[in-house]
Amino acid sequence: MVYAFVQDVPIGEELYRRITEEIDPEPLEGSLLHLCVRRPDGGLRYIDVWTDREACTRAFDERIHPAVDRAFGGARPGAEPTVDHLDVIDARGALLPL
Repeated sequence: MVYAFVQDVPIGEELYRRITEEIDPEPLEGSLLHLCVRRPDGGLRYIDVWTDREACTRAFDERIHPAVDRAFGGARPGAEPTVDHLDVIDARGALLPL
């Protein structure tokens, strides 16, 4: 099956754009979907679906966290926002391998 999570982050669109610009444009191996939506309070919510947890962990360690560090100028907040793991019952669509 897949590995999926939701994460609310206390940043705005400008900082989000800086972070995404810092990530190499090559697709993240194992990423099936990254959806970023604006919350009513002005923060952002990420909804991510990965082929598996290991691919997600590898992408965060090797590419995402270093990009966040660069976007924050090396002063990224110490605590990571809470990640709510999703218990996926069914996953279908063009992005999913057969």
